[in-house]
Amino acid sequence: MSDRYAVLGNPVAHSRSPDIHAAFARQTGQDIEYGRVLCPLDGFEAKVREFVAGGGRGCNVTVPFKFEAPQLAARCSDRARLAGAANTLRFDAAGWFADNTDGIGLVRDIEHNAGVPLAGRRVLLVGAGGAGAGVLGPLLAARPAELVVANRTLDKALALVARHAAWAREHGVRLAASGLDRPGDAFDVVLNASASSLQGEPPPVPRAALRPGALAVDLMYGAAAEPFLAWAREAGATSRDGLGMLVEQAAESFCLWRGMRPLTAPVLQALRAGLGAAP
Repeated sequence: MSDRYAVLGNPVAHSRSPDIHAAFARQTGQDIEYGRVLCPLDGFEAKVREFVAGGGRGCNVTVPFKFEAPQLAARCSDRARLAGAANTLRFDAAGWFADNTDGIGLVRDIEHNAGVPLAGRRVLLVGAGGAGAGVLGPLLAARPAELVVANRTLDKALALVARHAAWAREHGVRLAASGLDRPGDAFDVVLNASASSLQGEPPPVPRAALRPGALAVDLMYGAAAEPFLAWAREAGATSRDGLGMLVEQAAESFCLWRGMRPLTAPVLQALRAGLGAAP
């Protein structure tokens, strides 16, 4: 019988994770089954336990359950502990393990796939929810000169910044929080980790946040990312959706579960061809 894995969330029908992990399995010769599990908003833990009881070996976790996921685990990785959120669970006989592969996936996509080094850059991270929390630690480890977390609720951004303050100092990064209306101007990299894409809202920060030629990344992909990407292009920035991040974080999860790292470039190329997505 194939080892069972899945992505759990609400919504989850749109997720391309099953396609990605099926491609990884073919590439590496691993015998796995990977599906989607829709969780009631008040029933995440019950669905996880049901999945494990049915033979599940591990799962990815998407919105809105990333803050709940580490609370179910006996052990957490350092990056999941720092984020206070997890997107990956592994179900071991010795105890469940939680990790967060979002941030390293984003950094790899920006630096290796897009070819934009983060060291010494000014970075704006929009959103302090589960997605923003998951990527902040690895972004700081890439040693930008400055990173600003902007959020609709300033207190939430301040709390996230406070949790990462020591980590930022260790890596020599100026870290600050702001509201959405005045995050600062002319950032080299602007990352949209807010819920605006899911809700079909316009980009949440002023156009002046982008310097001409900046890299603008929406952590979503497909139609949901297009309003932000169109806004970025109109401002003279280079736009990129979150499909590369999705593939890179999936490879990190796959390695955690199976002990081997698949090649990401051919999988990302095939997904882009299938979606007709721009780089």
